[in-house]
Amino acid sequence: MNVICFGDSNTYGYDPRSWLGGRYDADIRWVDILAANTGWAVQNWGLNGREIPEAVPVFPADTDLLILMLGTNDLLQGRSPDQAAGKLKAFLSGLKLAPNQVLLIAPPPLALGEWVPDQPLIARSRAFAQHCQALAGQLGTLFADAGEWNISLTHDGVHFTAQGHRAFAAGLLGALK
Repeated sequence: MNVICFGDSNTYGYDPRSWLGGRYDADIRWVDILAANTGWAVQNWGLNGREIPEAVPVFPADTDLLILMLGTNDLLQGRSPDQAAGKLKAFLSGLKLAPNQVLLIAPPPLALGEWVPDQPLIARSRAFAQHCQALAGQLGTLFADAGEWNISLTHDGVHFTAQGHRAFAAGLLGALK
């Protein structure tokens, strides 16, 4: 099975302990754990700072599953959950994949930290997850909520710890069964 994981820094595997965009080792990143536990050909299309794109990239024709987790950076840039969900709907509507080839994952809720100064932003991240679930239902895509997977975040309130990556991978593997 050919899988593309498309997302932001948590998909990329950003290690917030580094100052220059470093990554966790492959045995820690959720994308690589997914590949190791399934035997699938998994491509990591994560990018630090990625917001929901206006244009849909061209995914390879042999893509069997697109795992998509985006929206956190949109919220951090001041977009409301409704605005971020609108961007996400436009993005998903532009995909050339069948709905059952897309797994939309609602990002885990933010936590207080260096990048998350207040409770309203945390509440917006929880509301965005609800929008993601409704959008997946409307479009017929597969859905999972990472907020249900007990993801631990670093001191910045946004990025996964090493244990967070492992918990995310375990939750995802359970959702894919």
